[in-house]
Amino acid sequence: MAGVLGAGALRGHLLAAGLAGTIATTREKSLVRYRLFAAGDPRVLIGLEPEEEWTVPRLVALMAGACGVSADPGYASGPDTVDPERTIAALDAFAERLARAARDRSPVLLGTGHPHRLLGFYVPLAGALSAAGCPVLTPAQGRRVDITTRFGVRPHLLHYVRGVALIHEAGARPSPGAPGAHSHSPLPVRTVLDAAAAAGGPLPRLVIGDHGWVCGAGQLGIEAMGPADTDDPAVFVAQAEGRVCVAVPLDDSVPSDRYRPLARYVLNRSRLSP
Repeated sequence: MAGVLGAGALRGHLLAAGLAGTIATTREKSLVRYRLFAAGDPRVLIGLEPEEEWTVPRLVALMAGACGVSADPGYASGPDTVDPERTIAALDAFAERLARAARDRSPVLLGTGHPHRLLGFYVPLAGALSAAGCPVLTPAQGRRVDITTRFGVRPHLLHYVRGVALIHEAGARPSPGAPGAHSHSPLPVRTVLDAAAAAGGPLPRLVIGDHGWVCGAGQLGIEAMGPADTDDPAVFVAQAEGRVCVAVPLDDSVPSDRYRPLARYVLNRSRLSP
């Protein structure tokens, strides 16, 4: 694969692209979400039902260990940080699990609540898994999903872009410039899994996604993995509690093309081709 990155070059890319190091996510935003998570707010739980009690200090300690954010409870404002070495280690674990899925020709589901950003990461994975013989599942195409937004409950439709599930508002069609809606909801993955079960399967043995896709699948007992930002504590709690196998710490809001080198790195490590 042309342009494959080694770990050293990937580290440089993570820092230059704002995916790791000092990132755009602020400590203020992260702390607000840690407080909401500790209070059990479903908007921040994103499909996870924690088994343990997670206080804000415990969440700060968890995120410091998993992501590299400041462990100082007195640090309350300014930018968050992600340790690029933790990102690379998580991508290595991600690649190992991807390789196993390819060897086993496991049914795989990919879905995103960040389509305008993370399609650049997921689409090459979907293509490589399909080429390796994995069924890349696409159930519930066109199915309606009602999502609660700050504007009230809005109808959305499920759609697949090159094997990756996303939602878009009813009446809108995904396009290269606006591929879908940003969502943290676990309802899309539940809808997809319900449709797959009702049709007699197959069900995914691995879900690759973010936000509600990864937490919603993990909560239902399906192995799941994916990227998460420092203000998404649910994904890292799910990993700590054993319901997400790999959580990759990074800024999830940079331009889409900056994630493609991460896909190349993962596919190279897993010995897959796009």
